[in-house]
Amino acid sequence: MHVLLVEDDAVLADGIARNLEGYGMVVDVLNNGTEADDMLQRVEVAVMVLDIGIPGIDGFEVVRRLRARGNQLPVLLLTARDAVQDRVHGLEIGADDYLVKPFAASELVARIKALARRAAPRREVLEIAALTLDNFSKRASIQGKAIELSSREWSVLQYLMQQAGRVVSRQQIIDAILPWGEELTLNAVEVYVSRVRSKIAGSGVSLRTIRGFGYLLEKEPG
Repeated sequence: MHVLLVEDDAVLADGIARNLEGYGMVVDVLNNGTEADDMLQRVEVAVMVLDIGIPGIDGFEVVRRLRARGNQLPVLLLTARDAVQDRVHGLEIGADDYLVKPFAASELVARIKALARRAAPRREVLEIAALTLDNFSKRASIQGKAIELSSREWSVLQYLMQQAGRVVSRQQIIDAILPWGEELTLNAVEVYVSRVRSKIAGSGVSLRTIRGFGYLLEKEPG
């Protein structure tokens, strides 16, 4: 995931960048709103983390210009604890979320992932072998025969089909399917994967456990 961080506090920016990179994200750091506005017209990123009080044009103006160009890039504002009006104004002009300083690094990571998930395009129908997942009608079927799935099982299967051919960890599944603020244990993920595996049996799709790494959903050979 490519993140643009716009923060003029060098120490804070370095700490945030190092933390995000620890989660496998690619981070570009700028300390100036004018430079950020210029970069956003040339480079595509997944999420922007934007401080309001920055040199050049301020964070509000960066958001205004971004939305005026029709760019729907997810924007997370960093705001001061007592700046309620700033938070309200930022959301009104098009920011997607905000985080009050000081904040926990884990919360920042979770909010960035949540914004990226909501912005990611989703195909309406996913098909692998005889297994079909219709995101519009929320129906899963094998050769036209409906599969009964709980809402959590549906979310797990949807994510695994989106990542077909790739090994995904239990933590990646949790990050992908849970709204901010909800919790799910790693053991619970195993239970849901096991249920999904049994329900898609006979579809020509394999859902394997890759010991030490996670799960792999793919079309059965042959």
